Amino acid sequence: MPTEQAYLHGKPASSGLLRSQITDFKVVEVLPFLPCGEGEHLFIYIRKTGANTLFVARELAKYFQVKEQLVSYAGLKDRFAVTEQWFGVHVPGKQEYDLTDLVIEGVEILSYKRHNKKLRTGALLGNRFELILREVTEIKALTQRWQKIVEQGVPNYFGEQRFGIDGGNIERALGLFSGQKVKDKKKRGIYLSAARSHIFNSVLNERIEQGCFNNVVAGDVLMLAGTQSVFHLDEVDSTITQRFIDKDVDITAPMWGAGELMTSGEPLALEQKVAEQNVAFCQGLPRFGLKQERRRIRLTVSDTAIELLPFKELPSENLAKVSNAVKISFFLPAGCYATTVLRELLSYQDMTARIDKRAVTPHQQVLS
Repeated sequence: MPTEQAYLHGKPASSGLLRSQITDFKVVEVLPFLPCGEGEHLFIYIRKTGANTLFVARELAKYFQVKEQLVSYAGLKDRFAVTEQWFGVHVPGKQEYDLTDLVIEGVEILSYKRHNKKLRTGALLGNRFELILREVTEIKALTQRWQKIVEQGVPNYFGEQRFGIDGGNIERALGLFSGQKVKDKKKRGIYLSAARSHIFNSVLNERIEQGCFNNVVAGDVLMLAGTQSVFHLDEVDSTITQRFIDKDVDITAPMWGAGELMTSGEPLALEQKVAEQNVAFCQGLPRFGLKQERRRIRLTVSDTAIELLPFKELPSENLAKVSNAVKISFFLPAGCYATTVLRELLSYQDMTARIDKRAVTPHQQVLS
């Protein structure tokens, strides 16, 4: 099961409801480029409401009469949400398309254009989120907490979606490592990712518990802002300390795989301690071709805003049930979770569990 996750700023005083309705959760995908206008791949920018990314991909394959493998996307997006994202379809030739007859339930075609390269998984800068939280308590505490998050960031935990319902993906990963066969490549990848994420979260949790989340120490491996480039820190000086404060560098934790840990000294001892507590994972992951990588432990939010919504902006039938509603917006880099930010902000109840249990399966995550 996923490890218990410590809070950076202590347990939140506020509580509230997340996704009381689909329009309360909006996501806009941001690519590092735009389609150039020519090439073998047709990029389609859509807005989907209550639609699964994989469902849309299958429907596009049917429309263009191509195999599903020829439809690509940069990241999976929540179904119980309003999301804007790009899809790519491999359609060689110079045929011009008129997609006015492309009808998919819950989908609106916003634009489309050819491009000379395939849209690959993970090929995005990140996502912009606009979330409405309802029945929020302790508004003043929440706004103060939000300011701390904006200034200091939050622990970059992998969200609960990564682990499946009741942590089921972790159990399936253990089954893999004990010799059980999983023929479906995508499912196998999900289980392996859950195992790696569990180790990462465990190391991150340990650093918070030991009070060294915000302390750069000799032996740490740091990552440069805006890149995946890392370097070993031999000694701490005022320059490194200031660069960390300025968010120019971040402390990292391991994404487990074959190879030696890059840390030394106290950070290495901490990571080895966690590894000893997760022997099955640490021995199993290298057998599936995964190599040691690093991930930053601090998640920095940007382009932030917070707004207390007046009652006039809420559906009239809900007025009796709503004490306060708050809208927050922010941008997260690729591979990071909005729910990770939310858990540090308030104790929230995700209403999709009541409305539609299918909305909390492993495929409904904002992986990006």
